[in-house]
Amino acid sequence: MNADGLHLLPMASSYRGALSPACTQCQEGRKMVLFVTGLCRFRCFYCPVSPTRNQIDVVYANERRVTSDAEVLEEARAIGAGGTGITGGDPLGVVDRVDHYVRLLKEEFGKEHHIHLYTHEPNAEKLRRLAASGLDEFRLHIPHYLWGPLAANGGAYRAVLEEAPQWGIRRGVEIPVLPEKEAELRRLLRALEEIGVDFVNLNELEFSETNESQLAARGYRTDPRNGWGVRGSRAVAERIVREMRLSVPVHYCSSRFKDGVQLRQRLLRRADRTAPAFAERTADGTIVLGIVEPTRDLDLARWAARIARAMHAGPDDYRLDLRRRRVEIAPDRLRRSARRLADPAFEVELYPTADALEVERAPLNAAASAKASAALGGGT
Repeated sequence: MNADGLHLLPMASSYRGALSPACTQCQEGRKMVLFVTGLCRFRCFYCPVSPTRNQIDVVYANERRVTSDAEVLEEARAIGAGGTGITGGDPLGVVDRVDHYVRLLKEEFGKEHHIHLYTHEPNAEKLRRLAASGLDEFRLHIPHYLWGPLAANGGAYRAVLEEAPQWGIRRGVEIPVLPEKEAELRRLLRALEEIGVDFVNLNELEFSETNESQLAARGYRTDPRNGWGVRGSRAVAERIVREMRLSVPVHYCSSRFKDGVQLRQRLLRRADRTAPAFAERTADGTIVLGIVEPTRDLDLARWAARIARAMHAGPDDYRLDLRRRRVEIAPDRLRRSARRLADPAFEVELYPTADALEVERAPLNAAASAKASAALGGGT
């Protein structure tokens, strides 16, 4: 912390005042992200939700598509979640579903399991209901065209924020920083200070697969310092956090912080709980495995046992992934033995998530090289 009370975080993030408990958990990788629907009636031009979720009524727990309560709880345990962030789409559009998940998580993990919700809809009735079910905090997204003193058309947002303390729930505002809206944003922050909200989160505006055409059409460009961040968004946020001495805590979260700290910490926690002991870990939260894939249909269990014997591997030194039809084994063991195998052998780096997204795949023998070549169109 600087002498003037400014707290600096990695990846250019910063804050004044106290962080929300939810933000602290996210920073530590202890917050499960529960995406309850992709449906949203607001359709903000900067919405970054991916095409596989945007305006589609699906549920994801972290990266995992879920269809049952058991899968939601399993994912929470897989990261040792201390809390859950409910997002979308707009969760209040499926308030019955949200109410169910709040009760489910509180019953399973106890009232100390911190649950917050992100919504565009200033609906006091729905939020009061969720507070009674155990919701700890909500973050209201105020549309950019209502930024300012929250008078007239912004009155519904003001009313919800003023009423919320009566429900025993923390309330804040979370919005992206549009660089051309600095004056309106400063007026909004003064209004939120007057209301006495618990916190304000400012997110860096960023390009995504979904919003890039709309952002480009409005003249936004990427910031060379910040990957997919919009040029000017970081500068405005830093100016506001540095210059505005508000009684309300203000937190600026950069796009790189979300990936480089929050996601990385969650991946490290999931790897510790779900990756096999023989996997190698990386500092980025990914894991490295050796894999062998059969070249024909056969009895996978008997084939896997034969592969293990060829590498002098015991029962705890490998595992059979039936869904992906492959044997997984320590990469160093496979490197030593791969040339003797007739089946394709690879070293793979992947995320320790339910979808096991691969980052890189390297052939370790001739059969693997041939398979990789054929996949790239080099086969006959």
